[in-house]
Amino acid sequence: MIKVWTDAVEAGLLDRVSERGSAFLYLPQALPARAVSVTMPVRLPSWDMRFGIPPIFEMNLPEGALRERLRLTFAKATGTFDDLDLLAVVGRSQIGRIRYTGQQDQLVEEVPFQSVDEILAQRRGGDLYRYLIDKFASYSGISGVQPKFLIRDENAFAATQAPGARLSESYRGATHIIKFWEANEYPQLAANEYFCLKVAQRCGLEVPPCQLAEDAGALVVDRFDLRIDGSYRGFEDFCVLNAKRTDQKYNGSYETSVHKRFTQFANSTSVCKDLEKLFTLIVLNCVLRNGDAHLKNFGIVYDDVLGEARIAPVYDLVTTTVYLTQDRMALTLNGSTNWPCAKDLQRLGETRAGCTPSRVREIFGKIEDAVISVSAEVRAYIKVHPEFLAIGERLLQEWQIGSAQSLKNA
Repeated sequence: MIKVWTDAVEAGLLDRVSERGSAFLYLPQALPARAVSVTMPVRLPSWDMRFGIPPIFEMNLPEGALRERLRLTFAKATGTFDDLDLLAVVGRSQIGRIRYTGQQDQLVEEVPFQSVDEILAQRRGGDLYRYLIDKFASYSGISGVQPKFLIRDENAFAATQAPGARLSESYRGATHIIKFWEANEYPQLAANEYFCLKVAQRCGLEVPPCQLAEDAGALVVDRFDLRIDGSYRGFEDFCVLNAKRTDQKYNGSYETSVHKRFTQFANSTSVCKDLEKLFTLIVLNCVLRNGDAHLKNFGIVYDDVLGEARIAPVYDLVTTTVYLTQDRMALTLNGSTNWPCAKDLQRLGETRAGCTPSRVREIFGKIEDAVISVSAEVRAYIKVHPEFLAIGERLLQEWQIGSAQSLKNA
């Protein structure tokens, strides 16, 4: 069995059922605040799955190369390597407020030190990826096909929570996310995401502080779920909110699976503002031509599982059509994954976000201004980094095409 903790307090037990299923049972003394998810309140009956584990427990499981590395490392010891085995490995270091240990174990979250400055300067050269996967793979409970690592910087500041305030010296968890890409398959993807996140920030959306490595080989992002006191905010992606497995992340629509689902779980006095932010983010994904805006790339955050939930800061925002020229939207809008025109997006804003026509136009204008502003920065970056020339020019071309289609003639 695996013991599940919420906010560093024991909540319940997760175990296998038959060959492919699982069951989660809250401890008898568990209070309502120990709920593992807004979708799974504390109750006496167990939460059973005929296949796999509940989405909230699957949410942070590594995929792709990182999962394969962990499988090769631990499969000999376990005989098999399913999702529960993976939770047992990475469960002490996760995004959000949930942790996992053995049934008889106490919770100890201890991530090794790693200087962010060293990563940004690429001081280990071409061996950096191998070094990080060897040192941090088992501490990296974070989803995604691309390699991502959770590290702890000994000089970390929680700038997003309290500018200039240093985290408690007793804090032992991860402070940053390090993102890598296969250069031969997706060249300059770190710089691609860096500039896309800058556009989102210029639009007024919340974006975690991030830094680009000197050679653009990695992106370092501050955790947005970490509080200055070393505790964690709750985080749940929209796969969880829609009761879908990770392999179903492309199944859904922006109208129902994103906008409507958020209103169901928001429980917030700021729901109107957040619906507008959500609409802005969807439009931005269309303008930037991000064909990977699936259910796992939208989320909610909260300080109390029984209280208000807000839209999570922006993450995993890239221009995918630079690499996949025929890429389309990850979810449907008006029943189609074709890139929408401005009128389709205006209808979404008016019907799902409650925006007036004039407010939609203001949002379109803000996005257009942000794209123009960051485009100038991209051109300046190309002059200093000629290796970014080919990708940078295609990036700007895609932004221009996306702006013309999705922001004009509404």
